[in-house]
Amino acid sequence: MLTEREVISTIDMLRSEHLDVRTVTLGLNLFDCISDDFGTFSFKVRTKIHKFAKNLVSTCNEVGDRYGIPVVNKRITISPIGTVCAGFSRDQMVKTCQLLDDCAKEAGVDFLGGFGALVEKGITPGERNLIDALPEALATTSRVCSSINVGSTRAGINMDAVKLMGHRILDVAEATADRDGLGCAKLVVFCNIPQDVPFMAGGYLGVGEADAVISVGVSGPGVVKKAIDRAVKREGENLNISEIAEIIKTTAYKVTKVGQLIGSEVAQRMNLPFGVADLSLAPTPAIGDSVGEIFQSVGLSSIGAPGSTAVLAMLNDAVKKGGVFASSQVGGLSGAFIPVSEDAAIAAAASSGKLTLEKLEAMTCVCSVGLDMIAIPGSTPADIISAIIADETAIGMINAKTTAVRLIPVPGKTVGERAEFGGLLGGADIMPVQQGTATDFINRGGRIPAPIHSFKN
Repeated sequence: MLTEREVISTIDMLRSEHLDVRTVTLGLNLFDCISDDFGTFSFKVRTKIHKFAKNLVSTCNEVGDRYGIPVVNKRITISPIGTVCAGFSRDQMVKTCQLLDDCAKEAGVDFLGGFGALVEKGITPGERNLIDALPEALATTSRVCSSINVGSTRAGINMDAVKLMGHRILDVAEATADRDGLGCAKLVVFCNIPQDVPFMAGGYLGVGEADAVISVGVSGPGVVKKAIDRAVKREGENLNISEIAEIIKTTAYKVTKVGQLIGSEVAQRMNLPFGVADLSLAPTPAIGDSVGEIFQSVGLSSIGAPGSTAVLAMLNDAVKKGGVFASSQVGGLSGAFIPVSEDAAIAAAASSGKLTLEKLEAMTCVCSVGLDMIAIPGSTPADIISAIIADETAIGMINAKTTAVRLIPVPGKTVGERAEFGGLLGGADIMPVQQGTATDFINRGGRIPAPIHSFKN
């Protein structure tokens, strides 16, 4: 139980420290909608999404108003379309994406995730059609997100899929060139993708999940920063790192409790099971709602300075410990995100050269997800993008953790110019990419075998 003092501090978090429930996400299984006939499939999908999602937004608003805790985004995740629509052509995959976009708009949700494929061990014809459909599909829709899983600790890395995604990311960027390659902000390439992520763009409903389930994503980097700042003001130089870790853990506990409260209430009102609480320090472009600012509170000049990887490791671990203590149903990614364009302090460090792509890659070894919302020159070759994906996937595969890549090659722009994506996606200066070539390596294809520690039967 929370003490009276903890309740008061939680209220302060809501009033002045950017605490919010970032998303309540409805997960829907679409396997019972499968049909060879697109018309029949379309009718079944529309019917199911309408049935379960028609009251999602209103219920979230009612619960948010009751507790005074805003639910910023309402979202839907679905079964991976590459599997659900295995028999569809490329054009039918495009139509499916447009169908899902219409359903999302009708339900009033901000995003719908699951237009993706699980290709860590091989690519089926249907999954290939989905990947080939991505440029047109993401260019002609606004609310659908796609995630492609190209590697796992158990399967290794599908280098054929890695090569393909390097090309498709460039194609998606070109298809949305008038919007600074915005389509790539809705496309993420994963290793070890969890099955219960409520956050976008990686959200989807795994094959082993319930028919319909409510999950919640809570975010509070501003809350963590303010908690550390108060302790520093009180203790000064006497405050050591272990004490800071404890402060982060305690704060994460309170934040997770808030998320569990909202998610459980929404689930109960909609007569659906509660899935997971995902406590991910997901920032916004707003000042004071930044993961990067936490590094300064701990004692670094900025994120990217020597010591950043150590601070991020401590932060990520403390967040997970606090979350797990608060709820037995913690899932998703739950940790610290470092999306460049979505975080004012991280974007500023990248713009000034204090934070490089190589340093970001090193930091992804110890945090949730990976190279996220990074604008790069539009002229970057496909093989280099594929090689970056391969590097990041290798980190996830070897370390048995989730990693991901969400790169945005901005057409017509180069290093130092700025890309704007709007809303929660923010904007960022275009970062340089290490010179070199990986053409021969990427063209070899095949699979990087799973590591020896994957064999645990």
